[in-house]
Amino acid sequence: MSGKSFKQITQDISKALGPLHKEAGGTMTGFGAMAKAAMAPGVLSELDKELIALAIGVTSRCDGCIGFHVKTLVRLGVTREQLNETLAVAVYMGGGPALMYAAEALRAFEEFSS
Repeated sequence: MSGKSFKQITQDISKALGPLHKEAGGTMTGFGAMAKAAMAPGVLSELDKELIALAIGVTSRCDGCIGFHVKTLVRLGVTREQLNETLAVAVYMGGGPALMYAAEALRAFEEFSS
């Protein structure tokens, strides 16, 4: 088992982004606006959109993406069954490397759920 802490990963990334907010404020403001618009509930719920984002994070092998999206999914009340179905699709689309990160997403779920 990996020694990664997804709580620590998300905290570290948030801290590291501080200078970028100051030094590239326009870009960061634009990215934040895009994220807010993309994740707003519409035909798809916020939960559905977060599951899609997690699947992309898994197939992109992005620890930070997994951490932030699982944290939000837990806040939104995702079930383990919803998470597992999403991860199954991510593994189908991403193969073996995605399988390794799907396991990490389950670890993040357990960490943020505790």
